[in-house]
Amino acid sequence: MAIPKLTEAERKAALKKAKEARIKRAKVREKLKTGKLTLAQVIDMKDDPVVGRMKVSTLIETLPGYGKAKSEKIMNELQIAESRRLRGLGERQKAALLERLG
Repeated sequence: MAIPKLTEAERKAALKKAKEARIKRAKVREKLKTGKLTLAQVIDMKDDPVVGRMKVSTLIETLPGYGKAKSEKIMNELQIAESRRLRGLGERQKAALLERLG
């Protein structure tokens, strides 16, 4: 698939939108890390178009005491694909994640 040709204004708008999305996801991760948000609250935000695109593995790694290795282990145990994003979590996966980490 070819990359669409964007005008300079469209390109700048797309870059600005992407930056705002990254900032919003970073703020959510920071609030989770500091305890201002719980895991359940973040998972319930999955309908938000920006937060819903956050990878589940990134979310787990954000939690205090969890790194890449523990995140991979948990995702394997719960049978959640490495590429799964919050928006794509099924009810059983959501419940299992909350039971394991919540």
